[in-house]
Amino acid sequence: MNSSKNKLYRHQDIIVKILLITFCTAVTVYFFPKSDRFKYDYAQGEPWEYETLYAPFSFAILKGEKELESEKLQAIEQTPRHFYSKDLNSKELLRNFDESVKSAISDSLYKASSRKYMIAAKSYLQQLYTSGYLEDLQNLKDTHPIVLKKGDELTQLTYGELILPTELQQDLRKVFADSPRELRPILIRRLLVLMQPNIFYDQQLTDLNIQSEMDKILPTRGLIAQNARIIAQGEIVEGDKLQILNTLNNTYESQTWSDSQYNWKLTGYLVLVGMALTMLMLFIYKYRYEVYNSNKKLLFIYFNLCLFVVLTATVVKLDADFVYIVPVCMVPLIIKAFFDARLGLFTHVIIIFILSFVVPYSNEYLFLQMMAGIVTILSGKEIYKRANLFITVGQIVTVYFISYFAFYAVYQGGVIGWEWNRVIYFILCGLAMLFVWPLIYVFEKVFNMVSDVSLLELSDTNSKLLKELSNKAPGTFHHSLNVANIAETAANEIGANSMLVRVGALYHDIGKMANPTYFTENQGNGINPHDDLDPEESAQIIIDHIINGIETAKKYNLPDRIIDFIRTHHGDSLVYYFYKKAQEENQEVDESLFRYPGPRPYSPETAILMIADSVEAASKSLKAPSSVAIDKLVESIINSQMAAGQFLNADITFKQLESIKTVIKKKLASMYHLRIEYPE
Repeated sequence: MNSSKNKLYRHQDIIVKILLITFCTAVTVYFFPKSDRFKYDYAQGEPWEYETLYAPFSFAILKGEKELESEKLQAIEQTPRHFYSKDLNSKELLRNFDESVKSAISDSLYKASSRKYMIAAKSYLQQLYTSGYLEDLQNLKDTHPIVLKKGDELTQLTYGELILPTELQQDLRKVFADSPRELRPILIRRLLVLMQPNIFYDQQLTDLNIQSEMDKILPTRGLIAQNARIIAQGEIVEGDKLQILNTLNNTYESQTWSDSQYNWKLTGYLVLVGMALTMLMLFIYKYRYEVYNSNKKLLFIYFNLCLFVVLTATVVKLDADFVYIVPVCMVPLIIKAFFDARLGLFTHVIIIFILSFVVPYSNEYLFLQMMAGIVTILSGKEIYKRANLFITVGQIVTVYFISYFAFYAVYQGGVIGWEWNRVIYFILCGLAMLFVWPLIYVFEKVFNMVSDVSLLELSDTNSKLLKELSNKAPGTFHHSLNVANIAETAANEIGANSMLVRVGALYHDIGKMANPTYFTENQGNGINPHDDLDPEESAQIIIDHIINGIETAKKYNLPDRIIDFIRTHHGDSLVYYFYKKAQEENQEVDESLFRYPGPRPYSPETAILMIADSVEAASKSLKAPSSVAIDKLVESIINSQMAAGQFLNADITFKQLESIKTVIKKKLASMYHLRIEYPE
């Protein structure tokens, strides 16, 4: 039992990393679109660039939107309209007509004409209501079929067979043609007022009939058999071939999978995404071992990766047209701000590979995002400068625009009629990139990490802690400024993080504030407190400035990356002066009492600080500074540190150390206002 617990404890670090990859893989795949994606990209009017395509399965050809719309219009036009008939009391209508005419004309005229016009009116009304009088006009042709319901009987006829209001005037002139001239207008007008329709349009039944006919329209036409050839390489994508390809594309997107098929599909995605995330972990293990050893930093990197993959996959599920609005290039910018450009680019590449499974037009997307990511990495390193961020955003949008312009020219053989909304998406993406500053701030607080933006704030010498240092230990403060200038120059020379080195140098000796007068740079009155102490006590006070510095840094909430400089700027070297002094009294003195607790520097930046700190402090002891003396001093100090193995964990090369020597020699010479001594 204890043995298994010990094994678990020994391998807990690897288990945590495996769980991290597994969790991120599961989250990423969970947000992938559930439907499949057609793996070919094509455009209307362009030749088919791929191998001859055969139908992977049988499917019906979907009709185009225009074809479906045409069939629907045809169905609407050809569907009979429904009307119904109501019985009217023609006798009452005639009686009212007669009374109305009688009241409008003289008795003599009435007696002479009433019998004649009443017979004509009765005959016409009988004919009118037999044919059917429709007052509610419909926008139909005379030949359009209609169905007329009279009681329980349905009669089929055409719209032109019904009598409409536009025909009444002409018909009534003929009916009353034999009536006296002065009576004729009165008869027509009075009868028109009293006439009522007996045919009515049945809107509800007609709509149901039209809907029934439209439901019969099939969305497909024809069938493509499995393994049938769809399109050959070089053929133009147009007409039926375009419609068949669109159908196959839509079929993939809407395809429902069986449980077995879906499980295999899911397994494939899990394997592919898991491999990509594992490759990122192996890269970090191989080239960024410091990051690999920090689970917090790994969590930060994988969180950013998952965040933007999930965000992009979600946008694709909602509307794939908006995929370029997602600022994926923010990831390398964030990783570069917290770590370095190489890790940022590799993380970006992994994200793009994963997203290629889900985005449409993956070839175009891969190229555009890869180019934009490279531009992001090659852009100004100092993101804390506002101008650099705006320049970077401008460069990214320009790369998007040029790449899309080129792809459109390739696909369409020209640039006329291209989609300006895509350009608007690129601009929106650039504007979204500007949110990298607040996002970095949030990440700093959530993950307790430090970026170049925070380093700029920490480098302000008016900060509370540095002002306290300048008040309590002015000599140490001046020493720290000199070390910062030297270290920053050396870092720039070998491509290290100059801002990080500068900030680390400014704070590396804050522990001396506890006992400032015990350090030579703060002893201005010629009194040395060490004269009254044993070498062991003096050495302990000197060594304690490391512990005091770490405690002070934590009190003021300095980031761990800055505390690393305090912890490592002396490595595990000896307090040589007091060690030798103790040896004069006792040759058997315990060396461990005079050695700093370490650890040794484990990055190029912390190694540079160790060198700059030692060289600047030692240069104060030169009684007659000269180029030769400075050269010997720099060579001696760096060579002794190399011999003591102080740089074994710092990932720094001999070539870089030689470059650092050269830069520091020039820097010290300029600080002491020395001219270069030319050989005679």
